[in-house]
Parts: sequence; structure tokens; C-alpha cells
Amino acid sequence: MTDLGERLAGLTPAKRQLLEQRLRSETRVAEPIAIVGMACRFPGAADLDAFWRLIRDGLDATGPIPSSRWDVDALFDPTGEQPGKMSVRCAGLVDDVDKFDPQFFGISPREASRMDPQQRLLLEVAWEALEVAGLAPERMGGTATGVFVGIGGTDYSKIPAQFEDYYQHIDAHVGTGNALSIASNRVSYILDLHGPSLSVDTACSSGLLGVHLAVQCLRNRECDAALAGGVNLILSPETTIAFSKARMLSPDGHCRPFDAGANGYVRGEGCGILVLKRLTDAVRDGDRVLAVIRGTAANQDGRTSGITAPSGRAQQAVIRAAIAQAGLTTDRISYIEAHGTGTPLGDPIETQALAEVFRRRTDQDPPLHIASVKANIGHTETVSGIAGIIKVVLMLQHRSIPAQLHWPRLGPAAHGASSMAAW
Repeated sequence: MTDLGERLAGLTPAKRQLLEQRLRSETRVAEPIAIVGMACRFPGAADLDAFWRLIRDGLDATGPIPSSRWDVDALFDPTGEQPGKMSVRCAGLVDDVDKFDPQFFGISPREASRMDPQQRLLLEVAWEALEVAGLAPERMGGTATGVFVGIGGTDYSKIPAQFEDYYQHIDAHVGTGNALSIASNRVSYILDLHGPSLSVDTACSSGLLGVHLAVQCLRNRECDAALAGGVNLILSPETTIAFSKARMLSPDGHCRPFDAGANGYVRGEGCGILVLKRLTDAVRDGDRVLAVIRGTAANQDGRTSGITAPSGRAQQAVIRAAIAQAGLTTDRISYIEAHGTGTPLGDPIETQALAEVFRRRTDQDPPLHIASVKANIGHTETVSGIAGIIKVVLMLQHRSIPAQLHWPRLGPAAHGASSMAAW
């Protein structure tokens, strides 16, 4: 909560000890996990303050893809029918992804040149998240801190293959610089962290699953702190071409979650990292608690109408499992940061699943607010869930629920759920 950290800081040592004992008594069901730090790089937002302004002011940070990424004109086909071309010209991109100070992290310039910029971005954002948490990164060495990174893109490794002498430039750094497993391991290596370190690729849920696994490891005492988050950079055109052929992407370059005019999503990129500790330990250590994670859950859709099609029943099940673990009831929940990609396939399924779980029964029931940050920055794919978490923590800090961007008209499925939601 916004004032939770202030209240904890004001406790006397005796009262803090009593609170710690009470929290430990509650951990038999599900031990609360504190978010004590966070940092981000998202389209139009180089830090947390800029990210909040983007959301608060209802800005759209997506825009034309620059020539520094690829030749948009040469690869564009508005019909989407020509082989090897895409029907979109826009994305949500981060500035200066080519810039990095390797010597700050003790990395040679040659090795840095072979490193996927996703690895570089993770190092920068992880370092900043620890600083926000009040944990000096250079003093974390030897601690049982875990690293859980959602990552799936391999764009950087595809770029050199365009050159005829590509094989002649392969060295040992190319292997470690482009391995997804090394993305998390390099953070642990640079900071000398001794907790579990793993990279997670479950597509759009990667970052959130990383948080789920971090929470489990903290509760199981496999680590005492955790860096959990995700990263995604759009550096070569192959995946955009594929998604364009699948008709997933918005041809006009706007992501409209739950809106009647939703016509696909806009690809986005970025990085977000959370610093997590057991709430009892955060209280003991006098950390500033930004928010508390009380329940997480994970499942799979199983067989649906298609490999990319979601299951409403599976979504209901995983939501109910997380609520049960948190010891909450649906009427206690007033806001949901939804997946909400802006696709005609996924949004109606998600809306109906939320309606089944959270439907308000009477006019006296408090409203449930639903929104998606994808309207502001596009769908950042493997890091999208982390963008949502950071948005919600910022909302708690500012005691505000900003209006949803690109939502002038409710979609057909949303009308069916209007009794449970206030948009």
C-alpha cells in the first residue's frame, strides 16, 4: 500500500517484533511476499516516474518503427499477403538499446559487443531495482538471492547471419552472449548472487511465471531475496512477420484492450525487475514495502481451438486458485490489471472469465475496475505481466486509477460483463 512502508518505519522495535511474530504465524497458509524495489525501461518511459506519467496522462508510446531496426518500407505490405513482408509499421520501442557501459559491470568491450542487448538491459535494470530497494548491489555478493527472468526473444543472434562472413566472427562470447539461460545467470554472476537463477520462456506469461517461481522459492527458503522480472527487445523482423501472417497485430498501430474497435495488438519491448523478500524479513530489516504479493497460481489451457487460443475455464481456475491462496474473497478486490491484448479472439474470452469469477450480484456491491497497460506501451510479450505489476504498484503509491486509453466503446463481450465492471 502507499503508506505501508511509512507505517512499518514508524513502529518501535518491540511492535515490529510483535508484527513479525504475527506474520510468521500466518505463513502456514501462504506467506506474504513483499515488493521492496523495482525498476523498468518501457516505451516512452526510461524510469518509474516516466512510466507513471505515461499511464496517468493517458499517452500512447507506440509509433513508427525506425530504420535503425529494419527497412520498414522494404518489408511492408498493407495486404499482409506477400511472402516475407508484414502488414504493420508500428511498435512500442525503447530508446538507446544500443548503448551500454560494459566497464561499469566489469565486462570487456569485445564481450559486450557479442552480448544480446537483452542481457545488457537486464543488468542495468536489476542494478537500478536494487538501488531503489535500498540494497547496495556491490554488497549483495554471497547472498542467497535468486534471479528469475522471463525471456524468449532471440532476435540479436539472427542479425549477424545476414552477412556472408558471419561464421568467421563467431567466438566464445557469441555463445554466452546469446544463450537465454545466460540472461539470468549473468545477473547472478556479475552480482555474485547464490540463489536459484533461471530463465523462463512461457511466451506472454514468462515474466509473471518468473514471479510465481520466485515467490515459491522464497516461501520454501531456497533464497532470502529475489530479482524477478522479464525482458523483451524487438531487433529483427522475423517474429513480426510471423505474427503479422497470423493476423495477431493491429494494422493501424494502436492497441485497444476490450474496445469494440480492437483489431490486434502492437508489439512492444522493455524490461522490468522486482525485488522480492519475505514480508517478515522485510519488516525485520526495515525495508520500504511498496506492495505485498499474497497469492500466485499457474496452470495451462490444455487443448483449445488453437495453439494460441486461450481457455476461459483455465483462466477462471487459475484466478480462483490465486485468490484462495491469498485468503481473499472476490468482493475484496477492486481492481484488475488484465492481460487485455486488444485481439478479437483473446479479449472476449478473458472478459467472460473475469465476469464469471468477479460478477457483482447487487447494485450495492462495490465496482471492479479493469484496465490494461498494453494500451499505453503495446504488448511487451515476455515482460508484459511485469509491466502490469509495476503499473499497479505505482497506482497504489499515487492512490489513483487512471482511465483506460483507447477505450471509447465497449466490445460486445464487455457489455455482457458490464454488471461487474466500471470502465
